[in-house]
Amino acid sequence: MAIEHSGAMTSPALPLVMLFLLARSSAALPAQPAMDSVRWQVDKVNRRGPSLGLVMSYVDEATALQSSGYFSPWPVLPFLDLYGRRFHIGSIRGVNVIYALTGQRRLNAAVTVQTLIDVFTVSGIVHYGTAGSSNDSMSFGDVSVPKLVAYTGAWTWKKFKSSKESSAELSFGEYNIPNGGENLLGSLKYRNEELYSVGKPMKEVFWLPVDSEWFKIAEQLKVTLERCNDTFCLPATPQIVYGLKGSSADMFLDNAEYRNFLFREFGVSTVDEESAAVVMTTTSPGIPVIVFRGVSDLAGGEPIWSSTSLMNLASINALKVAVEFIATVGTQKSRASAERSNN
Repeated sequence: MAIEHSGAMTSPALPLVMLFLLARSSAALPAQPAMDSVRWQVDKVNRRGPSLGLVMSYVDEATALQSSGYFSPWPVLPFLDLYGRRFHIGSIRGVNVIYALTGQRRLNAAVTVQTLIDVFTVSGIVHYGTAGSSNDSMSFGDVSVPKLVAYTGAWTWKKFKSSKESSAELSFGEYNIPNGGENLLGSLKYRNEELYSVGKPMKEVFWLPVDSEWFKIAEQLKVTLERCNDTFCLPATPQIVYGLKGSSADMFLDNAEYRNFLFREFGVSTVDEESAAVVMTTTSPGIPVIVFRGVSDLAGGEPIWSSTSLMNLASINALKVAVEFIATVGTQKSRASAERSNN
């Protein structure tokens, strides 16, 4: 603004200012040799052939993978650090895999998945982790394979005494104690997401589907889930549950009434912070995606055991299903490739 409106700065000073700003910007970028090294390493990874991207959000979920023995690091280049995240390069059951810990909530999840898609040659994204249950029919340690997920953290916060526009609105007055009524906080109207897809106009959506072909493959999996960890054993062996709905929001849900609201209004069975972001980021370019979430807590329901103790077991079970899925997809691709070679 000083350059345009002050007569104190003459025009010969403008190039000096621009040079100063460019110098400061260049100092923030990696040196050219470092950039060349990263490109060379990425090219080396991609020359292995396509990989499956595997993402998880919590450290405990990544620890479950690291201690399981499922993942074999690539001895040539076991990891690559990009944009503050470490991308581990290797294989699971003979299938090329690149896995990364995203961090919590949707921005971290979306950035990590977008990096995987943009930088590496990935044929799909597998997402596993833990979740809270909003469905009383699901038990601790169960693994949900949702068919649809939604982001339920985008709202229009309506004025006091605004008329109701849809059935799925959260009216604060209904939760007044003891008898409900009106509340100055008004109500929340849930908003759609804007989905931008390759070759298609922008579309407003609420529900985001996982890949239909991958979901069919997942339905055929035979996995015995773990009932015990180092702390205790569950009363019954957990199960894999298919085709339910999941929701994500940038908050940890620990409220029974809101948990019940989500199940009643949207049919949501699991709640987490990242699944919708992972699915939406992969849906835009049309890359297959699947989600596996192990139940670790009741999202505000009556606790029976410590959710901290159960997180380990829920992570292990979600990982077991994800690993079996990766192996099955890899076998099918190998079989298809062999058939093409024979024809």
